[in-house]
Amino acid sequence: MKLNWNFDNTYLNLPDIFYSFVKPNVHKNPKIIILNNKLLEELNLKINSINRNELAKIFTAQSSQNNIKFFSQAYAGHQFGHFTMLGDGRALLLGEHIDKQNNRYDIQLKGSGKTPYSRNGDGKAVLGAMLREYIISESMHYLGIPTTRSLAVIETGENIMREKELPGAILTRVAKSHIRVGTFQFALMNNNKNYIEDITNYTINRHFPELNKTKNKAEQLLHIVATKQEDLIVNWMRIGFIHGV
Repeated sequence: MKLNWNFDNTYLNLPDIFYSFVKPNVHKNPKIIILNNKLLEELNLKINSINRNELAKIFTAQSSQNNIKFFSQAYAGHQFGHFTMLGDGRALLLGEHIDKQNNRYDIQLKGSGKTPYSRNGDGKAVLGAMLREYIISESMHYLGIPTTRSLAVIETGENIMREKELPGAILTRVAKSHIRVGTFQFALMNNNKNYIEDITNYTINRHFPELNKTKNKAEQLLHIVATKQEDLIVNWMRIGFIHGV
């Protein structure tokens, strides 16, 4: 069975320095632990004719359809006090899904395996952490705080070594996009003015197309993003949330 994804991957129109095609780890018997039926409805995803075993494979990229090309995104930023190349070290994009209202959403897998950006990591995730993210992100959403959404947590059937062996899992999550401040920092570190223009224009066209009718649209974008981040951090502080990174 196929899921009625409505994918339109515009991010792949950017120069290929911004992403890398990847393949997910193979998991023979993934198992759904929790599924967000409300979010499925909001995304107009129909699962009635798909059994849970097949759905678990779809939500872990084990069951591909229509020759989907999975990809991870590059970005940069400060980590542990140093500026460095980062990127999706344990995540991939299934694609950009368009709903009935023509809203665009990234469908991302977290814990899907190694990518070119993994550095020394294994690209995997453990069940406890993915369940915590599911609970916290959905809680923040219903508190009215902008956040990624959680569509499903899938147990992979693999044990992951951390301080001890823990059950592995993949979080299928949803966001309006995964463009970051670090995406712009990545473009800048490559010392190519065209890359900055490319990601700026892409971001405006995807999120704020009304800015194309204004003068100094890049400056306007900076103002909007700064204001949104200010509001976001205030909302975090109101509920006592502290960002893990």
